[in-house]
Parts: sequence; structure tokens; C-alpha cells
Amino acid sequence: MANQKRVLLLCGDYVEDYEVMVPFQALLAYGVAVDAVCPGKKSGDICRTAVHQLSGHQTYSESRGHNFALNATFDEIEASKYDGLFIPGGRAPEYLAMNESVLDLVKSFANTKKPIVAICHGQLILAAADVVRGRKCTAYPAVKPVLVAAGAHWEEPETLASCTIDGNLITGPTYEGNPEFIRLFVKALGGSIVGSGKRILFLCGDFMEDYEVKVPFQSLQALECHVDAVCPKKKAGEKCPTAVHDFEGDQTYSEKPGHDFPLNANFESVDVSSYDGLVIPGGRAPEYLALDDDVIKLVQEFMESKKPVASICHGQQILSAAGVLKGKKCTAYPAVKLNVILGGATWLEPEPIDRCFTDGNLVTGAAWPGHPEFISQFMALLGVHVKF
Repeated sequence: MANQKRVLLLCGDYVEDYEVMVPFQALLAYGVAVDAVCPGKKSGDICRTAVHQLSGHQTYSESRGHNFALNATFDEIEASKYDGLFIPGGRAPEYLAMNESVLDLVKSFANTKKPIVAICHGQLILAAADVVRGRKCTAYPAVKPVLVAAGAHWEEPETLASCTIDGNLITGPTYEGNPEFIRLFVKALGGSIVGSGKRILFLCGDFMEDYEVKVPFQSLQALECHVDAVCPKKKAGEKCPTAVHDFEGDQTYSEKPGHDFPLNANFESVDVSSYDGLVIPGGRAPEYLALDDDVIKLVQEFMESKKPVASICHGQQILSAAGVLKGKKCTAYPAVKLNVILGGATWLEPEPIDRCFTDGNLVTGAAWPGHPEFISQFMALLGVHVKF
């Protein structure tokens, strides 16, 4: 791709799950090339991630997240080939800030005034590299003493979604700010959003897959779309627990507890005519949502009106139950193939697993590794794109 923007994502073990994957897959969906690296690891290796969230204790809780696959080798990168640097948070920055090669890398981006974005605890690396002196900066509140000692002008985040920008430096306190954080980074890279303002509905349920709801949700918010997340029998402000589904060498995917996902709208108040598109995440939620008559009616309305619908992984169980797959070509997680065929669709093999397909108003994918293509194809149906 001519003049394609290229950014570097600096990773480490126990990087926060959302803070690494949401920007990684969102930027890829927008057409940006992203290289994810970790000192001491090579392309194809994994970094373990951490699920951090506020659970009513005096500080955040932690549990194991997904395994994040690197796609480049740290020792082979040349900073001059990149247009920007992205530093996720979590616990990884604590030890990465002790690595001289990491600090030299950050300094090289700072010296050339290229955009640098850091979130949550990622600012520990900026402080260690001495690039925050005299700069306005925010972070997860516990990082404040380090930033102040490093000479930064601390900006108290009004909310955990607030971001601060000072020249080429963009900082944020937590993954709740991912949409603004990513949007500011895209702008700093010279990008602009075309076709914003679309209204999207997410059909959620307990133990939907963690990435499969949060990544497209925040990716679309970053594009200045209005995104509502609803769940039958729950109200705005309530949460859905999620599941971390991963591929760890077993005959099927493993499952671990994920983040709690907050709903921001009421299912009973949904008016299909007020939305431009529908997204159905996978995980285990579709198994029981497919039994809900109100869910079936909702999906049928979107499909009958020819509005864009994007469904991934096990989400196609709902499409099959709704009888809207007849005559369609689609894919899904391979274990859902029977549902798809019995629903009257032509099965499209997801080879590789990140492959997605569009048939008319319907976008389908097999699993969360396909998010960049999944989101990009949905954006095309919505008439939204990022222009560089």
C-alpha cells in the first residue's frame, strides 16, 4: 500500500490485555501497519497478558488474559522506518523501563518528534527515558509520583477515560480511554475519519468472548460512531462477565474469566430504525441468546431492512436460529459449521482462521484473530474509513 503508515507497538509479558489488543487490531483495521515487538522475543513468540479491572477493592485486580502473538522481532527493528510508537500499560512497563535498549528506542522517537502514545503504566517507560520533563502528562493515578519526580507536569485525569496531549506526546490513564487515545493517535499520524457518526448496536450476553466485544466496540467508538451495548433482561449500567477464549495447544479453545463489560443502553428500549448496523460478538453468550424470541426478532429486523450486520465466532448461532442465513455465504468458528449449514447457508471455510467474508449486508468471521478484516469489512458496509 503506497504511503501506508507504520507504527511500532512495544510489548512485554503481562501487558494489559485490552491495552495491547484494542489499538493493535483497530489500527490494522484502519489500514495502518503495526509491528508488535518485545525485547528478548522474536516474531511468532507470545506475550502473556493481564486482565486488570476495578472490582471494588482499593486497587485493581489481576487475572490471566489472552496470549498475544508478536509479529516482528525487537532486535531487527529500525526506528526510522516507523511513523509512531505505541506503549500499552499493565505490568510489563515495570521491567521494560529497566531495559536500556527500550529506553534508547523511546528516546529516538522523542528526538525525531514522532507521535508517542502511552497508556496506564506505560508512562513508567517515558519517565525512565527522560522524555516527560516539562511535558503535560497523565497516567494511571498510581504512576503520578514517578512522573512528577521525572519532571512532568501532572494532569489529573477527570475520568479514567481522559487523555492528555502535549505536542507529539499522548497519554491516557486506562483502557477506558482507548477510543479517544486511538483517535488522537490517528490524527497525529495525519489521518482523518470519513463517514463518522454512524449508530451501531452491540448484542451482548453473559460470557461473550472478551476481545470479540471490546475490540470492535472501541474500534468503532474511535471512529466517532455512537455505539450502544445491550443485553436482554439487563439495563444500562449493569455488566456482562466475559470469557477469554484462547488457543493453547488443546483440541479446542481454553476459557478463562475476562473483563466485566459495562452496558450503556437498555435492550427493551432498542428501536432498530435508529441504528445503522448490528454487531454480534461470539463466546458462549450466543448459545442462550439464540433461545430468546426478542433477540430473534431484533436480528430479523436488521436483516430484513438490509442494514449491515457483523457476526463473529459463535454469534452465527443466533443468525441460524433467526432463519436469516438461507441463501447466504458465510463462515463462523468451525464448531458452528453445523448450525450454519442447517440454517441454509453455504459454508465458507475460514482458512486461515483470521479470514472473514462479506455477502450482501452480512459480514462473518471465525474468531478474534480476524478482527482487523472483520472490522474493516463492516466499516466498508457502513461507509466509514480512515484517510491518510
